[in-house]
Amino acid sequence: MSDPTRRTILTIGSAGAIGGALALAGCAADSPAPSGSAGTTPPSEVKAPPTETTGPSTAPDAPALGGDIAAVADVPVGGSIDATIHGQPALIAQPTAGHVVAFSAICTHQQCVVAAAGAEFHCPCHGSMYDAATGDVVQGPAIDPLPPIAVAISGDRIVAAS
Repeated sequence: MSDPTRRTILTIGSAGAIGGALALAGCAADSPAPSGSAGTTPPSEVKAPPTETTGPSTAPDAPALGGDIAAVADVPVGGSIDATIHGQPALIAQPTAGHVVAFSAICTHQQCVVAAAGAEFHCPCHGSMYDAATGDVVQGPAIDPLPPIAVAISGDRIVAAS
């Protein structure tokens, strides 16, 4: 093996220095430029990133409130009313004062629209009846209860909850 020439040593050394400088420049690209550098925005003109705006905050365990359904006063205590929730037929009942429940108005037997009837819900197609407080079947041919829909009271209004 022969000794490297002076030219070989200088070429290898220069390439290493240039590579090291490029590597350092690549690392520095993510660093903020010193203030007063050309092409930078003065700190007084830097704007904070936009924040997402949401509605009124609720407690972590509180349901998110949605669309208005009816006035609490429209639903008799111990009774029920027909309603629409999210564009779908629904039934609202107030089993006890200040406690409201809601159910899908689609019969679980053959998907007819069930009607509010006081303390019960009645299906006009085949005679199924449901308990307005629980959605449970009182009389068949339906065997499955009506699916519940989350609702809440906001002031004197019944609203959809999620």
